Amino acid sequence: MRSEPVNRLSEKGLTVWRLYGWMQTGAVLLLAIAAGVLTFFFEWPWYIYIIAGAVVLLYGWLFIYLFPKIRWSRWRYEVRESEIELQHGIFIVTRTLVPMVRVQHVDTAQGPILKKYGLSAISISSAATVHSIPALEAEEADELRNRISALAKVAEDDV
Repeated sequence: MRSEPVNRLSEKGLTVWRLYGWMQTGAVLLLAIAAGVLTFFFEWPWYIYIIAGAVVLLYGWLFIYLFPKIRWSRWRYEVRESEIELQHGIFIVTRTLVPMVRVQHVDTAQGPILKKYGLSAISISSAATVHSIPALEAEEADELRNRISALAKVAEDDV
């Protein structure tokens, strides 16, 4: 079996994923507050408050701390002359090889949060699927996009 890809995502990506976790946990907190208000008005059992609080705490721990850390530590990629290898996953680690001859186009994207941290995501489109590499430094993403595009053109010319 091949060794795992050598390139990692930017460590700022971990910060961005944790920020997303805070935002998601805030939404869960609003739902828990709504459950608490309904519990008060409909005089439901008191332990619903405890369950709602525990759900918010567990969700926050998972999506702010644990999952981003595991996701960042497992995400790897490598661009070779004939293929792109991606490795990612939290519970199930997926390794994908994308042959350069299959690459149709490469895009970079940068939303407001990624832009604040100077990050970009790359999308690699083939005939059947779209693969992405999230949370790369913006300059690195641009260079990688250009490199993949050039390698895909060379691979296409060789066929």
